[in-house]
Amino acid sequence: MTSAQTTPAPATSSLAGASAFPAPVSSEPSPEGKRILLAAPRGYCAGVDRAVDAVEKALELYGAPVYVRKEIVHNKFVVETLTERGAIFVAETDEVPEGARVVFSAHGVSPAVHAQAAARHLATIDATCPLVTKVHKEAVRFASSDYDILLIGHDGHEEVEGTQGEAPEHIQVVNGPHEVGQVQVRDPEKVIWLSQTTLSVDETMETVALLRERFPHLQDPPSDDICYATQNRQVAVKRLAPNADVVIVVGSANSSNSVRLVEVALEAGAGAAYRVDKADEIDPAWLTGATTVGLTSGASVPEILVRTVVDRLKELGFTGVEEVRTATEDIMFSLPKNLRADLKSAGEQPDRPHRARRERAVAGAEG
Repeated sequence: MTSAQTTPAPATSSLAGASAFPAPVSSEPSPEGKRILLAAPRGYCAGVDRAVDAVEKALELYGAPVYVRKEIVHNKFVVETLTERGAIFVAETDEVPEGARVVFSAHGVSPAVHAQAAARHLATIDATCPLVTKVHKEAVRFASSDYDILLIGHDGHEEVEGTQGEAPEHIQVVNGPHEVGQVQVRDPEKVIWLSQTTLSVDETMETVALLRERFPHLQDPPSDDICYATQNRQVAVKRLAPNADVVIVVGSANSSNSVRLVEVALEAGAGAAYRVDKADEIDPAWLTGATTVGLTSGASVPEILVRTVVDRLKELGFTGVEEVRTATEDIMFSLPKNLRADLKSAGEQPDRPHRARRERAVAGAEG
């Protein structure tokens, strides 16, 4: 096996925790002057880390199989690895045997899905990202006050389906600036916008600006809906892209934030940008004539995949590694409450080692 290949991690190796706060990547000078600009932050956000950890802890505590509705996170490698360890991924709750255990993914589910699970007497572990849960609560709150809610996001994305399911009669999805002209509301003075957490900050605000032209009384959400990690990864790519001949984004095709990072890199001045799931998808022809490669990863990507890409790029002559850091993230979310309780009853430590629960910007970070 070459360093460009990856296989599911050993059963004893966790995909969570250590991936969120990895050790620095080793670097040595490049005789040819070829270098990698490594974005920081990159990879796992706190919600993804929590969701992956929840599945791993459930498998250890309850044993296989543990069912997972939808992909726990949008990453092919993570899903394949957890499948090998005993997780069974299903599209809908009715595919889970009655009375079995099921984990809801980080993207969240609607009240209807919770009701279906209860009707089938399923033991549920809700691994919804707390930042997504916040948007759900906002939707419920404003629907109860009879607002029209404009949810900026992508139709068909699990997160959007879950949020819309909280108040379907009050929520309409706006897929982007091109749909603003089609929006109809009952009362232009009772309108608020919310957003999918993994969107591009720039495109979202463009959509909001156009909506506000049509509806001057449009209210903003009580707090920023777009995930801190999504914003931070985009800021880091914007910083390195102008100095990169090529930018490589590690992430799966169904990862909204990973796909968007490619677009952000091109918009910020990268010579070219490509998305790969793993190192052996890199085409050496992409790097012809390049001296600087920018590298980042989406918020659902474990650090092991980034390290194999670094190894592959070193094989191709890009041996110098420079970190481009625009923020330091040290936030981590606790495991779902019922899973923590069961771990404690079993005599295991339910809390994960973590740094202080806060995020701080490094001097020079962009807003």
